[in-house]
Amino acid sequence: MEEAIGLSSMNGRVLICAGSDSGGGAGIQADIKTVTALGGFAATTITALTAQNTKGVFSVYDIPINFIKEQARVVLQDLGADCVKTGMLHNADVIKAVAETLETEVPGAPLVVDPVMVAKGGHQLLEPTALDILKSELIIKATLITPNVPEAELLSGMVIENVDSMRSAAEILLALGPRAVLIKGGHLAGESLTDLLVTESGERTYSGPRLDTRNTHGTGCTLASAIATGLAQKYELENAIERARNYVFNAILSAPGLGSGHGPLNHAHTMQAIVDN
Repeated sequence: MEEAIGLSSMNGRVLICAGSDSGGGAGIQADIKTVTALGGFAATTITALTAQNTKGVFSVYDIPINFIKEQARVVLQDLGADCVKTGMLHNADVIKAVAETLETEVPGAPLVVDPVMVAKGGHQLLEPTALDILKSELIIKATLITPNVPEAELLSGMVIENVDSMRSAAEILLALGPRAVLIKGGHLAGESLTDLLVTESGERTYSGPRLDTRNTHGTGCTLASAIATGLAQKYELENAIERARNYVFNAILSAPGLGSGHGPLNHAHTMQAIVDN
């Protein structure tokens, strides 16, 4: 079974701190599927519950702050983590709680911050007043941040229209303290899609064809969790990003076409050889 997906054993522990998506396409559900499909072990700290489907987010239920801290604490003290990935942290108190717990329980661990701000259907997932706290408490400590273009615009305070302005925004974000910035270019126009990685030592672009599809729900969560899995498995950052992008591309390409809105991806495409047998 493991040979069929090119994995010798379960490798790499990833703690995911994010919200739950009842529709299964994004959030914690997408994160767990992604880490598992790439051969890692996923543990979770659920920061919020959402009622959502492919059409949008209908409501959000807050998890008590003390319970958020306890989830992370008991997991890290027992199971540990080789990498931490954050997703939906919807207000300042949640951001502080996660940041403080990670600093206490797993200092120095690789941290991938996906600055989730707005859902695919337009629902606000981060209170505007929490933006500065996100910068000062988490982004400053991140190994990598993975904003899309609208998120990078909010974080940098500038308009992004092309790869050159992506580069300028990435430099602003790098000055906030993370070791690397990956701006995802899916919101820009064009037949090809370019993501830009910027670090203190240089930059790299990742380009590929744009797929004409509505099945893109959870792509940001999935990409960040795939990168986090690679880092947990001791991949170099650029290689972790390359593998993650290939994984997401094929997950979109083989999407099941569920729902009538932004459909979910096929996170299990790495298991197809097993299913066929």
